[in-house]
Amino acid sequence: MLEAKSINENVQIPKQSLPNLPISTIWMISFGFLGVQMAFALQSSNMGRIFQTLGADPTRLGFFFILPPLAGLVVQPLVGYFSDRTWSPRFGRRIPYLIVGAIVAAIVMVLLPNAGSFGFGFGSLMALTFGAVAILFMDLSSNVAMQPFKMMVGDMVNEKQKGFAYSIQSFLSNSGAVLASIFPFILTMMGVANSAPIGVIPPSVVISFYAGAIILIICSIFTIIRVKEYSPSEYATYHGITKESNKEKAGLLKLLRNAPKVFWTITLVQFFCWMGFQYLWTYGTGAISSNVWNTSDPTTTAYQSAGNWFGVLTAVQSIAAVLWSLVLSRVPNDKRKPAYALSLVLGGIGFSSVFFIQNQWLLVVSFFLIGIAWAAMMTFPFTILTNALSGERMGTYLGLFNGSICLPQIIASCLSFVLFPAIGSSMPEMILISGILLIIGALSVSVIKETSAS
Repeated sequence: MLEAKSINENVQIPKQSLPNLPISTIWMISFGFLGVQMAFALQSSNMGRIFQTLGADPTRLGFFFILPPLAGLVVQPLVGYFSDRTWSPRFGRRIPYLIVGAIVAAIVMVLLPNAGSFGFGFGSLMALTFGAVAILFMDLSSNVAMQPFKMMVGDMVNEKQKGFAYSIQSFLSNSGAVLASIFPFILTMMGVANSAPIGVIPPSVVISFYAGAIILIICSIFTIIRVKEYSPSEYATYHGITKESNKEKAGLLKLLRNAPKVFWTITLVQFFCWMGFQYLWTYGTGAISSNVWNTSDPTTTAYQSAGNWFGVLTAVQSIAAVLWSLVLSRVPNDKRKPAYALSLVLGGIGFSSVFFIQNQWLLVVSFFLIGIAWAAMMTFPFTILTNALSGERMGTYLGLFNGSICLPQIIASCLSFVLFPAIGSSMPEMILISGILLIIGALSVSVIKETSAS
């Protein structure tokens, strides 16, 4: 690592190229992401099931799905803003936020699946409120834990290795999602009960959350111990800025006005893609239960079986994303946009097919295609954006960019209050709408014009 030099803090520093990092370091920078993504995967694949099991009105499910992206919209820019100004000689700039976020997320992961176990009653306001508050805090803490991994890639990895680094992050992310998604199904096969009294979350889901909390802590410890961030002097030298640049006050609105154009063009693509996935998480279990198990009653064993199968399909999606992320890691820089668009088109086909398929095994193909789109969404936006950013306020910009993920989810959830009843409260039709949104996102890739800050 470059030795820190004595410099005038207000003088622009001659920029030196970021070094090539050992492959092992790139893996360790993102290893904790496996655990964080397990938390998100358990949440996304089980939220609809949990709240319908607690007695939530299906026409009001969108309300509960507003809370997680709302948390991310607020928290991630703040994590970026403050971590840009943080330095701990022992833990660095980003890792202190990872430590706090991982601990709180693990605690809430233990509480959330027990929302129906405190005697509040099926459909009671207390049960639903407890679940909603738990989801809110789980997403707040998971966002705090997740953002440092993205920021450390932007801080430490050079442009040549950045595509590979984000592909590895996508690989680990989706590997964690595979484990999280199949836990309830595997536990049921092992004899753990997959049903419970009305209004109580089945033990197969509860134990899955416990296991996810343990793995989150273990994976985060690996990154905390094995990664040493660049000191302020080293960071300044590598990014060609002054040591005090990140500490200078600048309003978030001003930073948005000065954001590179690519920030906004990628945001347009993200808007359609994340709306589509929001409807999958909200209505996926219900759509599969309706089409394959012919029931929409969450108190039935058939519905809980559909919930397990949705977890398996989410694992299929994640396996496809793992495999496709390895393919994307070999895509040349000048082929990124075509690969991005193609991936989203395939995902749109996968979403749309869910509406027509009534065989649980054929849905494996649908979710494999959906996983291809997910891999591209986890790889290309951050690669393209960080290449266009200087090191100055890297964390703040990445936090602000999270709005391109959170706002579409909030808008999708708000629209669902009108859209869902308008289409006859059909959950399969909501997934068809997701497919249309992904196709529009693929067409929007053409507006992206890649730039480089170097």
